[in-house]
Amino acid sequence: MFLLLSSLPHPIRATAKSLIPSFSSVSLSSVTAFSPASFSRALSSTAPASASIVRSLAAAISPESDPASPPPSPPTPVYPPSSFAVKFAPYFTEPAPLTNDRILNLVKFPHIHHYIDPMTNKAKEQAEERMVALAAQCRAQHSFPPKLEGWEFYKSINSPKYIVAPMVDQSELAWRILSRKYNADLCYTPMFNAKLFAKEEKYREEHWAGLQKGLGGGGPNDRPLIAQFCANDPEYLLQAALMVAPYCDAVDINLGCPQHIARRGHYGSFLMEDWPLISSLISTLHKHLPIPVTAKIRVFPEAEKTVAYAKMVVESGAQVLVVHGRLREMKGHLTGVADWEKIRLVQEAVGHLVPVIANGNILYNEDVSRCLEKTGCAGVMSAEGNLYNPAIFTPEHPESWKLAEEYMTICDELDTKIAYTRGHLFKIFRPSLSIHTDLRSELGLANSREEMWAVTRKLKERLIEDAETYRQSGASMEGEVDDQGFPKLPHWLAQPYFRQPMPDQSQQQNKEKKEKESVDAETKEDESGDAVRPPLTTKRTADDAAHREDDDASADVASLKDSIKAKKIKNKKARIQATLCRGGTCNNSFSAKCVHQRCKGCCRLLQREQNLSDCATHVIRSLFNEQQGLPRVDSEEAIGAVALEGMVNDSPPQEEDSEYLTEQRKKAEAAVADRCAIL
Repeated sequence: MFLLLSSLPHPIRATAKSLIPSFSSVSLSSVTAFSPASFSRALSSTAPASASIVRSLAAAISPESDPASPPPSPPTPVYPPSSFAVKFAPYFTEPAPLTNDRILNLVKFPHIHHYIDPMTNKAKEQAEERMVALAAQCRAQHSFPPKLEGWEFYKSINSPKYIVAPMVDQSELAWRILSRKYNADLCYTPMFNAKLFAKEEKYREEHWAGLQKGLGGGGPNDRPLIAQFCANDPEYLLQAALMVAPYCDAVDINLGCPQHIARRGHYGSFLMEDWPLISSLISTLHKHLPIPVTAKIRVFPEAEKTVAYAKMVVESGAQVLVVHGRLREMKGHLTGVADWEKIRLVQEAVGHLVPVIANGNILYNEDVSRCLEKTGCAGVMSAEGNLYNPAIFTPEHPESWKLAEEYMTICDELDTKIAYTRGHLFKIFRPSLSIHTDLRSELGLANSREEMWAVTRKLKERLIEDAETYRQSGASMEGEVDDQGFPKLPHWLAQPYFRQPMPDQSQQQNKEKKEKESVDAETKEDESGDAVRPPLTTKRTADDAAHREDDDASADVASLKDSIKAKKIKNKKARIQATLCRGGTCNNSFSAKCVHQRCKGCCRLLQREQNLSDCATHVIRSLFNEQQGLPRVDSEEAIGAVALEGMVNDSPPQEEDSEYLTEQRKKAEAAVADRCAIL
């Protein structure tokens, strides 16, 4: 009995102390984690008085339960119901293809096996008990409103229509505040790694500073807010979600990230073949988390499979579904156009159960209404469109320098990371920096907000001057469109970024292959080493071709081959000689900061020959000390002294000599700098 009570969470332990005075004397090192299942076992083996105490503690953990009611039955593990295997067959039951990535992930993440095999083993039940305990502890420490689902939850956060997407290192608190100023109704945090967030306090402080105080988000100026996690382990996901639950309105599971890091970590869109695992991730949060769980997905090539996938996600417990209308392969230069038709099909299939949010192809404010009309969704999410124009949810195109000043002011108040600030300024000023290129490098080298403010002010002056010159010229871009049919805007206004499509790689490869085959045919040599003509494609017979001599053509081919080889050798020598060590005795590259333009070994050899230490990069300490009038100790002598006597015989420098040594080193560095300037 005492062991059972000693494993309770801390807030309940105080109640136990008041009920049982000797409770504090129990050793806590020998107990196991608390679980409600322990209560049912204890009730069956304790006296009536002890049983009443246990019921009182159970009521403290679950205030809504009736203290007089019978004890709860042991928990059932949260796994996809068996009906899923029938309802979503064959997608739910067929194993994912064993590609190389799949095999590596099964080795790196062995817990994934549990969601492939029948999920009834004892380890699962133990994990379920731990998760129940974690959820009970969170509810005991924080108060939560009644948990709402689907459309009721959506209405409780004011039915958001304009939504800022989760963006790694880019949807931080300062950016969310700026976006809300320009009509954003709901914002997501950047994506967090659930396992790192749960295990490492340093990671939590770096990505959500002041989590316990709500400083990194979730304050009065940052609601409604949804925190997003990537994960492939339900238990770690629940641990991380419970940490942020008091400071946000819902927790989102990232099932759409297509980047290489998601492939390597086996999360995001690379879980799309693991339907049992996805269902377990969602259902675990749906059952244990005191706030709703949502999900963000990508589409499959097949519309039918996409709809079945969305239904499985919703029936597993997702209360809001965000659908990105692109395939997993569509990223970077292969981004392409999102498929609004598949989003519409998902909306028709599950829109009566939960709100569906459309994501993709939102470049201008006009696209928002078009997307809502085409898809019938409850809201629209913007990612890149918001990054380049945080006012995308307004019909305006404000001056980029105004947006930059507003954002920098917020960053000063919140002490936002320099890397985040620099990245946002590059995107806001992107069209202007392509014209004022000198400020682009200056912004890239800025390492403080003061330096970024200086670049912003310089660019502001130039953009105001550009706008005034444009106005006085009487020119107008109204109604003009570019090659892709998008409206043209002056470079000083915030505007979307159009990612240029990558050239067709197959056509380029075919062209290179044909050229290579042509050159190989022309330069093909027989066993004797003489160049031979390529096969003729005319109707001339083989005998006629054999008797035909064309010495001039053969000579031309040979000379062309020699010239190509000579050109390659020349370019290769030029590249090598540009950084080759000047010592002349090795083939190493010289160090960039070496005053003699030599590698480390050649530079030190030269200094010993000249008995002069004048290279700060490859300094020889013994020569440097001798040059400064300090006692010279060779390395071999020092090592021998240590080996024989256990310490170096030279006495340590006196305190009064340290100032003299510092002064002499400064003089030596100045002399080296002067020599570098001369060279």
